[in-house]
Amino acid sequence: MENYNLIAPEDLGKGSSIKLDVSQAEVDIYWKVAIEVLETIRANNEKGEPTVMIVPYGPLGPYFRMSELINKYRISLKNCVFINMDEYLKSPDTYIDYDDPLCFRSGMDRIFYSQVDEELNVLPENRIFPEPGNEGRIWDIIQKYGKLDLVFGGVGINGHYAFNEPPEPGETVSNEEFLARPTRVLKISRETKTINAYMNCGADLEAIPDHCITVGMKEIYSAKRIIMIMPRDWNAGALRKILHGEITAHIPCSLFRTHPDASIYTIREATACPIPEIRVYNK
Repeated sequence: MENYNLIAPEDLGKGSSIKLDVSQAEVDIYWKVAIEVLETIRANNEKGEPTVMIVPYGPLGPYFRMSELINKYRISLKNCVFINMDEYLKSPDTYIDYDDPLCFRSGMDRIFYSQVDEELNVLPENRIFPEPGNEGRIWDIIQKYGKLDLVFGGVGINGHYAFNEPPEPGETVSNEEFLARPTRVLKISRETKTINAYMNCGADLEAIPDHCITVGMKEIYSAKRIIMIMPRDWNAGALRKILHGEITAHIPCSLFRTHPDASIYTIREATACPIPEIRVYNK
């Protein structure tokens, strides 16, 4: 297999089934994703159809642009179902407190739902989070509507999507078994706790909960379209593995190379070779 770290930035994505969109600035990614999400909603509205999406809490950037465009152009979300990807747990069967600064449920209310004009907003009963003890509800909702239009969200440092962490060392799981994993409670990996602590709470590792609930790869893979957002320079290593490395559950997003419509939106910095010695050697 080709050494993906030797691929020139301008050649990334060539020959990969995942479409790659590179922006000069992080903010450009968020506008692109916001527009794509709202184009999907508007097209369904015009057909009189509901829109069913799995959405993240982070990255937050698309939500600020979405709320502005929704209010300005009067795009109704009344026929939308937004299923959030995941939530932190303070124990394997209990959500983190709503008023905790890391809570995704209060975060969505604060940065998105409270910013959309009420006559256009997603109905409260259609603002869905996966729940401990009721994990099957997410698949039931998708089956009820007979479709999942779109999933968008960020990619973790270990190539995860939502909180679908790679297999632990010594854990044996096939790609097919990994893709069949449904919504579930799981322990957050050390790598994810570390990067989330760095990004969200001053690198305080103890501040990040040990457990979460996540929508599974089973539900995500059923979407008509999957958008992966990689807006950081530290996404460089996973980006190359996802596009050109082995298709393996150990890099969960690499499995989307078998999906009919998957894209990555990233920044120019993330396309650089992640190994400095190779960067120097190639100059």
